[in-house]
Amino acid sequence: MIYQEIPLNGLLSDWDQSDENARLTLYLQQPSAEWSENAIFPCVLICPGGGYEMTSDREAEPVALKYAGMGYSVAVLRYSTNHRHFPVQLCELSMAMVWLRRNAAQFCLNAQQIAVCGFSAGGHLAASLCNLYDLPLLQEAMPMEKGENRPDAAILGYPVISTGSCAHVGSFQNLFGNDLDENTRQILSLENSVHENCPPCFIWHTADDDCVPSENSLLYALALKHCNVPFELHLYPHGPHGLSLCDCTTSNLPTHKLADVAAWFALSVRFLDKTLAVSR
Repeated sequence: MIYQEIPLNGLLSDWDQSDENARLTLYLQQPSAEWSENAIFPCVLICPGGGYEMTSDREAEPVALKYAGMGYSVAVLRYSTNHRHFPVQLCELSMAMVWLRRNAAQFCLNAQQIAVCGFSAGGHLAASLCNLYDLPLLQEAMPMEKGENRPDAAILGYPVISTGSCAHVGSFQNLFGNDLDENTRQILSLENSVHENCPPCFIWHTADDDCVPSENSLLYALALKHCNVPFELHLYPHGPHGLSLCDCTTSNLPTHKLADVAAWFALSVRFLDKTLAVSR
């Protein structure tokens, strides 16, 4: 495996708006002469949660290594927090997706098999790219071919979606500061901006999540349905927010070790394999 950390400032252009800790961490599969010297690999680009205030370790490397164990190359985006406001984070994710595609040959990636995965506020960021990849401001931040930053699939774990009555208020306060106009509020209430060209999506949540209400996932799934975008929705009866992998690799708390909810990971791999046409 190739491990590499890349600061976001200067990743693809003269971008200098990322905070000093923002970075892209790569966990890349390496072809071997013992089985295939010419192999190329699907990739998952992970956005950890943290309420747009920080990026959680629990939703970063442990998840990356789990997907790597299933034959995926992985990148973890530690997007800017530290009072950086919209659209900085979305620009960073867009840049990371384009950078992976443009460097696919160097890193043995399949440029048509790159999924985005996000948890909680990171789920909002991932879904924002799914919905808004063609926003003009992203093209202004970094010139690209049409759709070059569009994910091929999405995995959303207990995502923040809505700015409405079920909103996680803290995430949006951190994302916007005091600069949230009504038009932006509506666009980034992501159930309102789903369209027919959004990528297929896998969503999971627990029904009694008391931090980010499960209505967020339900609203997004319903919007996907109305636009005929393929999706899976897995709603588990019980479990607190921030479960990540639901096992001892991501928490010491008994309340976070839930074997039934941990099934989301295997189901997500099945979804990715099918959606991305990954051969095994």
